[in-house]
Amino acid sequence: MQRTHHSPRLPWPRVWLIVGLIAAGLLQALALAWPFAGSSQGVALGWLQLLSLSFFAAWLDRSEQPQQAFWRTWWFACAWLVGCLWWLFISMSTYGGMPAALAGGAVLALAASLACIYGAAAWIYRVIGVHQLGVMSKASAFAVLWMSAEVVRGTLFTGLPWGAIGYAHVDGVLHPWGSWVGVYGLSAMAAFIAMLLGAENGLSRGAVRSRLAGMLLAAVCAVIAVTALNRDASVNESPTQAPLTVTLLQGNVQQDLKFGSGVAQALNDYKQGLLQSRANLVVIPETALPLLPQQLPAGYWQDLQKHFSLGQQAALIGMPLVARANPEEVVLRGQSRQFTNSVLALQPPTNGEPYRYDKHHLVPFGEFVPPMFQWFVRLMHIPMGDFSRGAVAQPPFAWRGERIALNICYEDLFGEELAKSFADPDRAPTILVNLSNIAWFGDTVAIDQHLNISRMRAMELGRPMLRATNTGATAIINAQGVVTHRLPSAVQGALHGEVQGVHGPVTAYARWVSAWGLWPLWGLSFVVLVFVAWLGSRAKHGKRYFGP
Repeated sequence: MQRTHHSPRLPWPRVWLIVGLIAAGLLQALALAWPFAGSSQGVALGWLQLLSLSFFAAWLDRSEQPQQAFWRTWWFACAWLVGCLWWLFISMSTYGGMPAALAGGAVLALAASLACIYGAAAWIYRVIGVHQLGVMSKASAFAVLWMSAEVVRGTLFTGLPWGAIGYAHVDGVLHPWGSWVGVYGLSAMAAFIAMLLGAENGLSRGAVRSRLAGMLLAAVCAVIAVTALNRDASVNESPTQAPLTVTLLQGNVQQDLKFGSGVAQALNDYKQGLLQSRANLVVIPETALPLLPQQLPAGYWQDLQKHFSLGQQAALIGMPLVARANPEEVVLRGQSRQFTNSVLALQPPTNGEPYRYDKHHLVPFGEFVPPMFQWFVRLMHIPMGDFSRGAVAQPPFAWRGERIALNICYEDLFGEELAKSFADPDRAPTILVNLSNIAWFGDTVAIDQHLNISRMRAMELGRPMLRATNTGATAIINAQGVVTHRLPSAVQGALHGEVQGVHGPVTAYARWVSAWGLWPLWGLSFVVLVFVAWLGSRAKHGKRYFGP
C-alpha cells in the first residue's frame, strides 16, 4: 500500500493574523491625530479608532486559550504604542546623541513592556469565562478591562497615558461625554462599542437582540450627552467677566540650539515679543528663557520687570528657577536637583512675593532620573535633566478677576491631578494655561497629539485652555474643547486673541475626580468583572444563563 505524504501545514494563517493585528494597531495610533487630512491640525478620527479596535476585539474574542489572548493583544497593543510614541526616537537620537539602534530599541522596549499591561487584561478576559456569555456581557467586561489597563498605564511608575484611545474622541459622537467620564471613561465606551461589533456570537436571534440593545444604549447615551453639552454651553454664554486679551509667543527655537548658539537670538526675540504686546496677558513657552534670572544679560530681566510693573499687563515666563528648598545656595547650570522647571509671573507690584509655579509631574529621563538608570541618561546629552518637583494643586495665578491654573508640558496628560484644583467650586480655576516645549520631537504628529490632549482637558474640566509652545501647537481652546485660534507649527510668531474665563459650575468629571480621584473607575471595574465572572461560572456549570 502506497503511503501518502502530507506536506507540513504552513503557518500562513498565523502570520497574516499578526500582520493584521499590527496594521490595526497602527491605524488606531493614526486615529488619535490623523496626519494626512491636509489641514494644519491632526484630526482625531473616532470612527477609525472604533474600526481598528473592533477588528482586534473580534480576534480577541475568538482566542481559545488565555495565552493566545495575551499574545494577540500584545501584538496589537505593541504596534499601537509604537505608532503613538515613535517620535521619542528623535529626542533620544537626534537631540540626545544616543546611537540610533539603541534609541530605536528603547522605544520598542517601552512599547513592548506597556503592551504587556493590555495582554494581562486580555488574559483576564479569557479566564473569567466570557466566551460562554452574550454580547453585552462580553462588551461590558472588555470595556472595564481595557479602561483598567489604560489607568494602570497612566499611573504606574509616574504614568505614561499618552495615546489613550479616548483621545480619538475629542470630536465625534462620544465627545460630549468627556465632561462626565473623562478620557478613561471615553476609552471604556469606545471599547464597549468595539466588542459589541466584534464579539463572536454569530447572527442568532439572541445575539442580534443583544447587539441592537447595546447600540440603542449607546445612542441614548449620545443624546443625553449632547443635551448636557448644550446646557453647559448656555451657561457659558452669560459671562460674569470681560474676556482677557492674550498674546501667546511661539519662538520656534530648534532643540539643538535651545541651550547653545540659539540662546542669544531666542532671548532677543522673546524680549521684543513681551515688550511689544499690548494684551492683558502675555505667555511664553516652557523654559523659553533657558537661564536663571541672574544669568541673563545685564539689564535684561530688569527691563522686563520695569515694563510689566508700570502698566495693566502681566506676563507668564517659562524658565528654570532655583528650588525653593535652597534659595540661598549659589548654583551653576547642570548641578543635580537644584532647579525647578517653573513659570514666573511679571505683573504690577503686589503685597506678596511674585507668583511662581513649579512643575510637579516630571518627565522620567528628561526631567528626573529613575533609580538605577543613570547609565541610560549618561548616553544622552540633555541639559538640566534632573529637576526638583513642585506641589500638586498649587494656587492659581490671580489676574484681572480670573484664576489662572498653570501646567507645564505633559502635565496636562494627567486630568486627575489638574482636577484637584476644582475641589472647591467657588475657588476653582477659570482658565487653564499650558506652557510646552516639544521641539525634542521635531515637527511630528506629537504636536497634534498633544493638542488633542489639551482639548480633552478643556472638555473634562469645562475651562478654556491657552497653549504657549516653542514649536507648536500654540492655540486657544474654548471650554468645549474647540480650537478657536492656532498658529501653524514650526514657525515663529505671536498668537493674539481673547479668552473668556468660566466662573460657572464645574463639570461632573471635575466634581467626582477632585473628590475621589480615579477610585470610582476601579470600583466600577471590580463590580462589572465580579458579576460577569459569576455569570460565566453559572454558564460553565450548566446553570441557566439569564444575562445578555
